[in-house]
Amino acid sequence: MPRGRLRLLTGMAAVALLAAMAWQYLATRSRVSMAGRVALGAHALVAQEEGRAPAVARTPLLDSAERGSRLVAFVAGHASNRDGPTDNFGNDWRPFGAPVAYRGYAGRFDVRAYLAEDARGGTGHIVSVAKPGQPAGELTLAVVEVRHASRLVDASRAYPAAGWHLSGPSVRTDGPALLVAFWWGDSSELDHHAWPGDGFRVIERVTRLPPHSAVQGVVAVREVQRAGQYAVTWYNLPRQGAALWLFAFADGRPPAGGARPLPRTAARTAD
Repeated sequence: MPRGRLRLLTGMAAVALLAAMAWQYLATRSRVSMAGRVALGAHALVAQEEGRAPAVARTPLLDSAERGSRLVAFVAGHASNRDGPTDNFGNDWRPFGAPVAYRGYAGRFDVRAYLAEDARGGTGHIVSVAKPGQPAGELTLAVVEVRHASRLVDASRAYPAAGWHLSGPSVRTDGPALLVAFWWGDSSELDHHAWPGDGFRVIERVTRLPPHSAVQGVVAVREVQRAGQYAVTWYNLPRQGAALWLFAFADGRPPAGGARPLPRTAARTAD
């Protein structure tokens, strides 16, 4: 082979090798930088039928992170079933604000929010809720894991009047964040449709209910990259009201010069 061609091929091979090494470096750096960013983890929504439900509601097996996540859970159903969630990793579930009673049911049904901070997890993670008040009663359990969430930046709730279009709560973020929204409709119909706007995508829904009814619910998320104020609007059929929550989770410390956030024990009320 002529020397000139050999040198050309050798040079091309070197360039290709350097390019491959650079790509691998950038890809590895990207994986490392993304590894610590707040992200959606495991999630589930379990609905039990009225009068035909077992005495304990359980999620399917979840594959959650071993440490460093925050878990959000909602329990919706008979108000007499007052127990909060527990799990097989011994996390400390705390109520996040007071129960919200559904309108039109004389206080017999409510929905409650719970948080578990710095949660432990792993393969085979199960979240459960016992029902001592109405063991066979309807109950819907929603669970969302937010990974690398060192901070709950903001949270708010609203319960707008019945309509086709519901203006939901808003939150303010100080940088990149994962927003998690919950819709809990109050209509007694069995067939429902609910869609979020404003860039949210649905990750869990129970809107077509069994013959003896259950509690309808929808969970949606949105990733935002900049500080700002964000809201979620819901569109639902049939016309109904809904208890709405919106959470903003972030990783790391607040930006320099920002106000130190106070520990949150309840969502701001926007209704």
